[in-house]
Amino acid sequence: MGGLGTPTRERARGGGRLAGRAGSAGVKRFPPGPPRGRASRSAAVPPSAGDAPAFAQICPVPPPLPGTRHPQAPPSRGTGTRTSPGLGVPGRTHWERPSAMPFRKACGPKLTNSPTVIVMVGLPARGKTYISKKLTRYLNWIGVPTKVFNVGEYRREAVKQFSSYNFFRPDNEEAMRVRKQCALAALRDVKSYLTKERGQIAVFDATNTTRERRHMILHFAKENAFKVFFIESVCDDPTVVASNIMEVKISSPDYKDCNSAEAMDDFMKRINCYEASYQPLDPDKCDRDLSLIKVIDVGRRFLVNRVQDHIQSRIVYYLMNIHVQPRTIYLCRHGESEHNLQGRIGGDSGLSSRGRKFANALSTFVEEQNLKDLRVWTSQLKSTIQTAEALQLPYEQWKALNEIDAGVCEEMTYEEIRDTYPEEYALREQDKYYYRYPTGESYQDLVQRLEPVIMELERQENVLVICHQAVLRCLLAYFLDKSAEEMPYLKCPLHAVLKLTPVAYGCRVESIYLNVESVSTHRERSEDAKKGPNPLMRRNSVTPLASPEPTKKPRINSFEEHVASTSAALPNCLPPEVPTQLPGQPLLGKACLT
Repeated sequence: MGGLGTPTRERARGGGRLAGRAGSAGVKRFPPGPPRGRASRSAAVPPSAGDAPAFAQICPVPPPLPGTRHPQAPPSRGTGTRTSPGLGVPGRTHWERPSAMPFRKACGPKLTNSPTVIVMVGLPARGKTYISKKLTRYLNWIGVPTKVFNVGEYRREAVKQFSSYNFFRPDNEEAMRVRKQCALAALRDVKSYLTKERGQIAVFDATNTTRERRHMILHFAKENAFKVFFIESVCDDPTVVASNIMEVKISSPDYKDCNSAEAMDDFMKRINCYEASYQPLDPDKCDRDLSLIKVIDVGRRFLVNRVQDHIQSRIVYYLMNIHVQPRTIYLCRHGESEHNLQGRIGGDSGLSSRGRKFANALSTFVEEQNLKDLRVWTSQLKSTIQTAEALQLPYEQWKALNEIDAGVCEEMTYEEIRDTYPEEYALREQDKYYYRYPTGESYQDLVQRLEPVIMELERQENVLVICHQAVLRCLLAYFLDKSAEEMPYLKCPLHAVLKLTPVAYGCRVESIYLNVESVSTHRERSEDAKKGPNPLMRRNSVTPLASPEPTKKPRINSFEEHVASTSAALPNCLPPEVPTQLPGQPLLGKACLT
């Protein structure tokens, strides 16, 4: 799980290295570090001390044979072995999967212990829909299935002919009845999404300006055992309100036949209709028991009350980091490296001659942009550092921006991986997002590692991020709201710069090619992956604490109620020489300990 604190970074210029925390008063000088920097590797929760004897008997680690050794791998990989030399790769160790290591279909994490309804509150043109869409994009990116239910869309579907602000007058009883029915229809869809479609969070995007409406939502949530978290957007700055109306509201379907002046006038009258009955959240008196955050004047101030769980705390932290100031984010990969030329993944090679040419072209491009206070971020690997050196600008090194760790497959070509580890190759082709390299990382791990980078990007103004292919895909998936299935196949070519400009409800992307040739490192989705689930089941790459499956990673003392139904499948899981029952213990289930 990505940490929520400010990450440590290194600032460098002209080859020197400095390290310090963002916002710290001083910067401490460190001696040069090792030439290779890698992010810490994720590991599943190891068995407890009480489980150790049983664990050793159920999934024994074979004694090392002459010329072999066991890798220093995370606990979840502890049953693998490396043998030397590798198959067809001189000087490379070979990782072997033991026969008792199980395969299970991958699944995403479940970060909420019960479904949550996020209820937006506030007058029109206060940024509620902006917050809803941005928050939904973030939650989906970190692996929490989230969906927005905008009551305005239900109203436009129910009332095809929108007349004017009169529809929102509190004394228009017929319109009030229609608006309530639209809200109820949206709540029915919220219930369906959270109970039948495996959603974890639903964002109920409406004004919800009266206590009566909010009590109705609370009653609905209580009946269905949903948690509720309120987000109220408060803004009294007329300049900000007018800007929101001009940028978003006049292009709304409600005003498709009106000019800008007419739309502005009618929408201001609509706001006046809501102001007459507006009852803000009051955490000091009426709403002291509610979980809520008030975002005041576009993030200048915040008021937080009774945050109940982990996901609510992450929502609060995210909302406190975003801003709406105009800015530009530039994303690019390092220049072509020697490993790119050889078709090898991972490693820490330097730039090729064409890569150095791209670094010079990038320097010219940055000068032409004439950006004020541009910040430059790189990973701690040679290729990005050498690319940044050509800019003649201060840059900051982030360990979190290092390329995905390929574990035992580091510095191998895909052909070598296919020949040496055919099983691992097939598993990755089947499920590229959740697949974790042995002793390495998955795309899911990478997303968690990059969360602090996203938080810091949301706080920044103009920034250039020089990173690697998998890292760039993860960052781009966040800004473009791409799914986990799409993320590993996003095209991020070498020697191109992606210019991202945040707009009202999304992000505008421009791709700028700097006219320096390079090899292509993009691999299309395999036909097997397009067809869907493969009969070959992959090992679990999700930690037990985050697994949404009813039966989490097995522990010996957790199978009393499943003994009868699962014992028949044991021969498919355990090798013949492993006992299926230990003295004083029940039979194991379908999956072995790993």
